[in-house]
Amino acid sequence: MAQDGAVLSVALARALRDAGLEWTPARGDHFVMPDRDMDADVFVLSDMTVEVNHFPGGPVIGFNGTTEWALDSVDQQDALWLPAEHQLRELLGDAFAGLTREGAGYRVTLNGGGTVMTYDGEDPAEAYGRALLNLLRTRHG
Repeated sequence: MAQDGAVLSVALARALRDAGLEWTPARGDHFVMPDRDMDADVFVLSDMTVEVNHFPGGPVIGFNGTTEWALDSVDQQDALWLPAEHQLRELLGDAFAGLTREGAGYRVTLNGGGTVMTYDGEDPAEAYGRALLNLLRTRHG
């Protein structure tokens, strides 16, 4: 289930990452720290509390002012990006043909080389995510 309809479920986000979706952290991005009993805790990159620091070894996500929490920073690869609806739509690119309401959910339509494909979800982010997952799997074999 997506968080407040704004971002993907952890399971779908993990599937997207495993299918090759790359994340360049930016202000406003949502993420979780999976496999640490914290999947329900969604963090947001900001200029004040959670920010990306660039070091020679790679990007590190720093938690500033979190004295009540013992986590100061984590390597980017330990965090799981939960793309927002607008980010998913952007990633679909020219293949995106439309989003419609279907019953209790939503349907994303893609048009790829004359083939029309549809993907359903409980909310727009989930429908976009399923469509993007198919595109990534198709591109990466």
